[in-house]
Amino acid sequence: MNPVSARLLNQQLICPQFTSPHEAVEWMGALQAQDYKMMRWAVTMRTRRPSLKAFEQDFNEGKIVRTHLFRTTWQLVTGEDLGWMLELCRTAAMRGLRSWMKTNGVSIPAEEQNAVQQLFADYLSTHRVAQKADFAALVADKGMTMEDHRLSYHIRLAEYSGLLCSGDLTPQKNSYALVADKLPAARPLPREEALALLARKYFRSHGPASEEDFAWWSGLGLVECRQGMAALGPELIRERWKGLDLYRHCDSRSLGFRSGRVHLLPPYDEYLIGYKSRHVSLHPDLSHHAHNNSGIFWPVVLLDGDVVGNWRLSGASVSVDLFHPAATLPEESLRKVIELLTKVKWK
Repeated sequence: MNPVSARLLNQQLICPQFTSPHEAVEWMGALQAQDYKMMRWAVTMRTRRPSLKAFEQDFNEGKIVRTHLFRTTWQLVTGEDLGWMLELCRTAAMRGLRSWMKTNGVSIPAEEQNAVQQLFADYLSTHRVAQKADFAALVADKGMTMEDHRLSYHIRLAEYSGLLCSGDLTPQKNSYALVADKLPAARPLPREEALALLARKYFRSHGPASEEDFAWWSGLGLVECRQGMAALGPELIRERWKGLDLYRHCDSRSLGFRSGRVHLLPPYDEYLIGYKSRHVSLHPDLSHHAHNNSGIFWPVVLLDGDVVGNWRLSGASVSVDLFHPAATLPEESLRKVIELLTKVKWK
């Protein structure tokens, strides 16, 4: 087993199987979407014909939504998956959010939370889409004095309550819409079934991976993660690699890898952030080039699945800085990926 090449295939970074951004997101389960601009590249690079126009269409139609879910962080999921995923992660996410609020000295009474969410709902019932600045003006107009970070917590609470999700795609800042208006009615799933479905989505798209990787990615407890994995039965295949138990789904791929491939991954890409342990593709001595200890991930260069450098997009120009001492990028492969990236009209 070669986990590096298998992950490239299953994460749709080599020989992608899907034509639409919606299909790619559905396969991945959830994609980190911390960077509002570059999340588009994270999805489109995993399709056969990368197109920002296709991404925008799926996003605006609610086929893809951006919201806070697992690990209390920004993620992209499909509109049809949001409901059951939210039910699955809400308790753990709210625990994390309340801890952050306590650390920052913020306490929001239930009466205030309900009143603010009613303001959000009333506004969006007539305006359809809003940005954070619109919400700030709204609460100020109602005589509610509120600092920016307190408003951010209110928006997050409204997401976890199932009221808000992303609105239309805008150039720079996230917008919000009512879940009830934008998305189909959520399909309820028993928790056991939801755990199994989440495990299936993770191991088919991120495998080979460990159970600890799955627990990290989902933000759920290891006991529940093991329950979800056990429910898959023979769908889940265990293999031993360098003393580790790694799992892959029977629908995942392991053949089709070609050497000499260069990738320019956006910050917070699933290829790194989707695992608790990243040593499979990133040497521990070089990890500080890819991310810091505060959870900030930078754009990285892959060579045959190994992290070897950083890159930066400035206008129509891409600069590459290699930090791996033995890395040499094939010029033709690098040229093709830069050409593809710079064809995109980044707003």
